[in-house]
Amino acid sequence: MIIIGERINGMFKDIKQAIQERDPKPVQEWAKRQEEGGARVLDINVGPAVSDKVSAMKWLVEVTQEVSDLPLCLDSTDFVAIEEGLKLCKKPAIINSTSAERSKVEIAFPMAVKYGAGLIGLTMDSKGIPKDSDSRLAFAMELVAAADEFGLPMEDLYIDPLILPCNVAQDHAPEVLKTLQQIKMLANPAPKTVLGLSNVSNGCQNRPLINRVYMAMAMACGLDAAIADANDEDLIEVAATAEILLNQKIYCDSYVKLFIEG
Repeated sequence: MIIIGERINGMFKDIKQAIQERDPKPVQEWAKRQEEGGARVLDINVGPAVSDKVSAMKWLVEVTQEVSDLPLCLDSTDFVAIEEGLKLCKKPAIINSTSAERSKVEIAFPMAVKYGAGLIGLTMDSKGIPKDSDSRLAFAMELVAAADEFGLPMEDLYIDPLILPCNVAQDHAPEVLKTLQQIKMLANPAPKTVLGLSNVSNGCQNRPLINRVYMAMAMACGLDAAIADANDEDLIEVAATAEILLNQKIYCDSYVKLFIEG
């Protein structure tokens, strides 16, 4: 299970201010904290902090890599900003993300191949997120076909079936679980799967509990990675324990410690 730390994001007040003031301290503190918590990848998202997303992305990549050797997941709707960030990455990164719209596929997949990056593909198009698993799976099939078309190794494709908040779209939660199971049958080797985990609890009470329970359920259905709170110790323990109970890792008494240490 790959935990992608979600906290270096301009949607958070402290990171937004850090980007605007070019203050590396909050960014670097969160980079180190997330790595110590168990993150194996760091999501880097400029958010709405500044109008010049290209320079902000480049700055975030540079200051993050000053204190962490973890791979980065470059998160933006601006492909120019993503590409400029990719040029600075010291390790193969992950592009976050593209929908199944053809115009975006034709930009994102060649870019991922060019830079040896992973790519998160979203099971949606310009019309939005579908409700049922069959429609999500149809988009997943298009993304798998695009990987074959553009030469992206299947193990570098991460398909995100897009979980929505359970307080407004409760019926989507089981549909996403069904989709996760079916994605693993689309190719051999199968593409990886990922969720923006915190979305499931957005606007809810008991957010950490909802995130932890849904992650365990999703792992049982084939989830490989989650963009999540790497500093929720209970969440990390659930991920480590689920790996043991799903027979993905060999049991030892220090399995949680080993998960955190990577």
